[in-house]
Amino acid sequence: MEVINKSQLGSEHSPLAAVSVHDLTVAYHRKPVLWDVDLDIPAGKLVAIIGPNGAGKSTLIKAVLDLVPKASGLISIYGKPFRKQRHRVAYVPQRESVDWDFPIDAIGVVTMGRYRKVGWCKPIRKLDKMKAMEALERVGMEEYAQRQISQLSGGQQQRVFLARALAQDAEIYFMDEPFASVDAATERAIVQVLRDLRSLGKTVIVVHHDLQTVTEYFDHVIMLNMRVVAHGTVQDVFTNENLRKTYGGRLTLLDEAARLLARQNTKV
Repeated sequence: MEVINKSQLGSEHSPLAAVSVHDLTVAYHRKPVLWDVDLDIPAGKLVAIIGPNGAGKSTLIKAVLDLVPKASGLISIYGKPFRKQRHRVAYVPQRESVDWDFPIDAIGVVTMGRYRKVGWCKPIRKLDKMKAMEALERVGMEEYAQRQISQLSGGQQQRVFLARALAQDAEIYFMDEPFASVDAATERAIVQVLRDLRSLGKTVIVVHHDLQTVTEYFDHVIMLNMRVVAHGTVQDVFTNENLRKTYGGRLTLLDEAARLLARQNTKV
């Protein structure tokens, strides 16, 4: 089985990290979105990714999940490439990226989270239906199991997609803005699910916008503005100084990275 060795990732990366990102650069149409990102994400923690709009938060998640091409860099999940660890990872995308008019009910959406365990084109087992219903119950949506997703509110739709991720029985959960445009009750329900996952030793990585709730919801924070400004425990790095660095000066940094990337392309 392919393993990313320490010499490839660099000696600064911990073999115990849930996710390791080494020298990651992502560019769209030669315009840098992420530049030289290097960090470890600890296992068993609630982790927030914060930064201004356009800072590359969603792109970082998508790069880890092989959903966008990388200009350079290595990423490992528990020391191995993502393609070898896909079964250990679940993903909750932004609501805006989902076709909510697709003709499927809530239990159908959640059951999709079991396909990797069942196998594509194979019949859903009784166990999988039970796991899907249990996941709906965990997010308070069991009464809506037969409801078409297009008929659900935004908060209810978000809970259904969270339930789909729970049904996967993953070890690492990536969530892209799960609190966006949801009501207070849904936010409380999601937070409780995240805490339950942490109590089971799971790692949860969340793109998050509400700075006021970072210290309440999360253990670890990644402060991103195309580059990593700071990362570590909330207590250590969520400071006014780092917030100023994260949410200011983005244009200067973007111009610098664009020049460096253009210089590299010229050399190739």
